[in-house]
Amino acid sequence: MRIALINGSPKRRGSASGCILQHLQPLLEQDGHATAAFSLHNPELAPQDAQGIGECDVLIFALPLYVDGLPSHLVSCLMQLEESLAGSGRRQTVYAIVNCGFYEGHQAKWALNILENWCHRTGLRWGYGIGLGAGGMLLSVENVPLGAGPTKSLAQALRQLASRVSQGAGGENMFTTMNFPKLLYKLAAEIGWCRSAKANGLKIRDLSKRRGADSRG
Repeated sequence: MRIALINGSPKRRGSASGCILQHLQPLLEQDGHATAAFSLHNPELAPQDAQGIGECDVLIFALPLYVDGLPSHLVSCLMQLEESLAGSGRRQTVYAIVNCGFYEGHQAKWALNILENWCHRTGLRWGYGIGLGAGGMLLSVENVPLGAGPTKSLAQALRQLASRVSQGAGGENMFTTMNFPKLLYKLAAEIGWCRSAKANGLKIRDLSKRRGADSRG
């Protein structure tokens, strides 16, 4: 079985989605599957990516949640893939992992529904999806062995996914979060926002401003 690992983050490097796929890849390969990595960070899908994805039996997307939906550049790529995959005569199975900045993984519900609807429109088979909360901390623990400390729930979700892929099985969407206290996660996020504001020449109070609030028009 040939599996496409598709990074749907707009970041060229250092993405939480890429971190997830790095954890998942060895779980799939230890079952004897061949994997091919694709990074869709541009709104224009490269012809070689479209061809490579079309030659795979299973597609696994990893992507960040953007305003309860998919990143706009990924939507553009899916629209381009729709035509090539629909005309291939193959019925590939699609799985997805959506990581949220929110602490609660169920915030990814609508994004997974969008991907499922895309599968139906394109004539592909929807396997199921995973909504992962507290995805904002993934890069800070990327060197932690999978299954240890805050990655325990992630490990369970990815191992189940690898098993379902090997069996060609689907299932209900599942939602989980990193094993880290919500209060500390929120505190770390707020500290990060403050540091980013200062690094960009802003004051802490600027974070509370609303667009257009100071407009005199």
